[in-house]
Amino acid sequence: MADQVNVATNEKETNGVQQNQRPQFTHTPHGDFSEMTIGQYAQAFGGALQPGAWRPYEHRKLANPAPLGLSAFALTTFVLSCINMHARGVSAPNVVVSLAFGYGGLVQLLAGMWEVAAGNTFGATALSSYGGFWISYGILLTPEWGITAPDGPYAGNVASVLGFFLTGWFIFTTILLLCTLRSTVAFFLLFFTLDLAFLFLATEQYASDLGNKTAALALQKTGGLFGFLAAFLAWYNALAGIQDSSNSFFQVPVIHFPWSEQARERRASKPERAQA
Repeated sequence: MADQVNVATNEKETNGVQQNQRPQFTHTPHGDFSEMTIGQYAQAFGGALQPGAWRPYEHRKLANPAPLGLSAFALTTFVLSCINMHARGVSAPNVVVSLAFGYGGLVQLLAGMWEVAAGNTFGATALSSYGGFWISYGILLTPEWGITAPDGPYAGNVASVLGFFLTGWFIFTTILLLCTLRSTVAFFLLFFTLDLAFLFLATEQYASDLGNKTAALALQKTGGLFGFLAAFLAWYNALAGIQDSSNSFFQVPVIHFPWSEQARERRASKPERAQA
């Protein structure tokens, strides 16, 4: 049976939104906020890996783990993307192994587990999964494992296997992308550019398997470019999640899609302000 919970007044300004008064809402043990209007209480916000009407449980005393996970993802993706673009002539990805295990892998996975505790299903799924991606990618690049070695189990067919690996992540990222269509522009663009990065890097492996080195190089650099953009978009969303009035003199813009509930409310409020 649902029980009524009175939410205390909170004067803190978060992400450019002044929350001076909060209404009552119905809370169940499963976190069902179905009786709460979207614009009234919860907002889509990339800084919390929050694609829709989600709000953490009121009794939790956890910090927002999303900026940590986004930062771990961004830095690791940035380094790998620079290598994929052959920046300064560097093309060997071995340096990414340490980041893949330590920061992009372990730290991002931990952030995903903290999202589980916070009750954010999307954030938990995204951060935990991409943390697993970096750990598995680090394993593939570790010479001692010999998975992609010339004399390994996939000798002569490594490119196709890596293509399957990246194609799977392209499909998964597409699923997450569909869940950001009612979110902010920066949050959507993060997954859009990441999706294209996986697509181009997967096709690069297939082109390499066919022996088309020219096409493979072009696809690799294109995938690196989109990964580069995804890294900075992840940092942008992380900054939006870290900034508030207590630590910054400004806040980065959080732009909602025109069809989102927040955008419709702002358009509806403009005539009211004009009449006043």
